Amino acid sequence: MLRIIDDRTGEPVDAAPARRGLTRVEAHVPGYDPSALRVLLVADVLVRALELGGTPVWALLTGEREQAELRAGAAALGIRPFEDRRDVGPGWGEAQVVHVVGEGGAEPDGVRIAVAPVEQAADIPEDADPAAVRLALLSTRRGLPVRLDAAALSEAHETLVHWRRSVAAWARHPSRPVPDEVRGQLRAAWEDDLNVPDVLRTLRWVEASQVPEGARFETYAYADRLLGLELTRDLGAPE
Repeated sequence: MLRIIDDRTGEPVDAAPARRGLTRVEAHVPGYDPSALRVLLVADVLVRALELGGTPVWALLTGEREQAELRAGAAALGIRPFEDRRDVGPGWGEAQVVHVVGEGGAEPDGVRIAVAPVEQAADIPEDADPAAVRLALLSTRRGLPVRLDAAALSEAHETLVHWRRSVAAWARHPSRPVPDEVRGQLRAAWEDDLNVPDVLRTLRWVEASQVPEGARFETYAYADRLLGLELTRDLGAPE
């Protein structure tokens, strides 16, 4: 079961306390900047994790300005659309409400996930690979500041290129199921307060292990339902 640390109390809580009960995930951002995009990315991963566990989710965005820029930047990073909080009425039938906020930002009532800021000297370069930006932001736990600079983006881009080529090569082998041990490690990681860096470490371990190629493919495809990195994008591409 997915458990998250409530920033109000410092204690873990169930993200979905009622089986099949609706969880509302509400992202709070004042405007558009890389730290706001990180808040939305954490909310996106939370939604994905809940859905993987069979929980219905209602995703909302609460913002004050630069909504068009924020939504465009989020879409570029593969963040799925959030409904505008101003366009909907009170929720009903909710078993849980989780607010995702920037560190030191909004303090709504209810369970809160705080996201540390993005540290950088300038805006994200216009020619930066959006998937590399997403991976760079996912590579650090949400409670720690992340530095988004040229070195981090380059490393993330090289990792993505390598993984996508590997996944495409593994797909040419007979399919095998995700090993139970590996599936358990992946779920244990993201169900532990959305520990995405541990998910990435598990993928690196699988790549270097004796797991059959077909099972490696299925493992990466399964984990990508959480990561949203399009790791299967190069399937069918020339070798």
